[in-house]
Amino acid sequence: MSHVRIIKKYPNRRLYDTEISSYITLEDVRQLIVDGEAFVVRDARSGNDITRPVLMQIIAEHEEHGQPIFTTELLTQVIRFRGDSMQGHLGSFLERSLQFFLEQQQQIRGQIGNLVGQAPWALLNQLAERNLDLWRSFQQGLGSGGASTGASARKSPRTPKSRAR
Repeated sequence: MSHVRIIKKYPNRRLYDTEISSYITLEDVRQLIVDGEAFVVRDARSGNDITRPVLMQIIAEHEEHGQPIFTTELLTQVIRFRGDSMQGHLGSFLERSLQFFLEQQQQIRGQIGNLVGQAPWALLNQLAERNLDLWRSFQQGLGSGGASTGASARKSPRTPKSRAR
């Protein structure tokens, strides 16, 4: 098992990095993430793991600047899923989708040098179509009461399921 850095959060909102014996900022924590450092944030009083709320705080602060990742519509839909019977599936679906996106990003980087004769936009359009197929398959899985897998997503029809009941 690899070393996990411990960061303590005190009631005064200050973060203390136990590895370097120094107070750090949320921006420093964000840099740890960018650098691929493993860490956990613990409440200094209780010892509870509060990593997720700290990560959400970092996301919220960065969403205020520049081009946001999370649209109002996306956030609204996520909030609607809270308490829904499919809530547990949403997190795993989003994780798989992001992993798929990262894999595609690596493929694009690997193929950039091989794009002689093919416009970069054509490749991006193909990848966007594959993503759209995955989303449609997921939506169909929700309608049938179960989440779909990546394999069935590639075999899904190209038209969305009718909402009429």
